[in-house]
Amino acid sequence: MIYVSDKAKEKVVQLMEQAAVQSEGKYFLRVSVVGGGCSGLSYKLDFDNEQQPNDQVFEHNGVKVVTDLKSFLYLLDTTLDFSEGLNGKGFYFQNPNATRTCGCGESFAV
Repeated sequence: MIYVSDKAKEKVVQLMEQAAVQSEGKYFLRVSVVGGGCSGLSYKLDFDNEQQPNDQVFEHNGVKVVTDLKSFLYLLDTTLDFSEGLNGKGFYFQNPNATRTCGCGESFAV
């Protein structure tokens, strides 16, 4: 399961409205793990409307989240959150599988 905090949900809904994809109902949040970043792996967020055969689909807190099978292995029990604090504004992941994260919080290692 991939979880979505209340703050992240608010921001996802706001961004979908701004991108004019909210009303179509076909779009969802795609979460991926890609190679790169300070620690070796990075998170990637996109809006998408095409599911692939091996996608894992979750709905939490009213947000449909889709990830490919390979990324899901890194994201199991991860929570997507959002911060507007002084230390930075944006989405971040609370990933219990990460053994190391970089200072910017955008990459991790397992």
